[in-house]
Formats: sequence, structure tokens, C-alpha cells
Amino acid sequence: MNSMNAPKILPWIARKAGISDELALKLWRRAVSEAEYLTGRTEGSEFWSMSVERFLAIVEDEVGSTPAYQLTPAPQLSWMWRHQTRMSLLSMQAAENTYHYWQNAWGSLAKSQKAA
Repeated sequence: MNSMNAPKILPWIARKAGISDELALKLWRRAVSEAEYLTGRTEGSEFWSMSVERFLAIVEDEVGSTPAYQLTPAPQLSWMWRHQTRMSLLSMQAAENTYHYWQNAWGSLAKSQKAA
């Protein structure tokens, strides 16, 4: 298993989910192990993304199995991770589209100068 440190946001997620820091750390280690198994890696963006996704899913499953007498349900956290991932992908797509636009514009300009 990967010997990396837990993310600094772990205690915040534990408090929001209503679980102990110790349980959150155990769930994080499980998520890292599952991500390593699923990706076949211990580094890289795919591995880290999968680790966080698995961790949030495991936390939500754990909270869902707690007794029904809690006063307020714990918030679902995976939507936040998926939204952030979606936003970063859109930013990359916008940058790529801008690059292609300028590349095409530059190519058209170069062609028109050669013709002249």
C-alpha cells in the first residue's frame, strides 16, 4: 500500500460527515488501497483522483450506515469533488480551444502573407 500522508482536509471532512478523525484516516487508507488496485499505480493524477473519489464514496457509505437517530444527516461530499473536477476540465478545454483558435488565425495570416 502507498505510504503517503493523509490529505490535510481529512479532519474537515470527518467533522462534516460526523465521524472521528481516526475512522476518517482508516477510510482514507482503504480508499488509497482501492485506488492503487483499480489504477495499478501509486502516483499520478488518475491515482489521486480515484483516491479522493473512493474516499468520499466510502465516507458517504459509512455515514449512511449510522443509526437513524442522528439529528441532521451528514452532507454528501462527493458532489463537490465531481464539480471541481468538471470545472478544471472545462478550464483546460477552454484553454485548448483558445490555443487552436490562435493557431488557426496565425496559420491563416501566414498563408495570406505568403500569397502576397
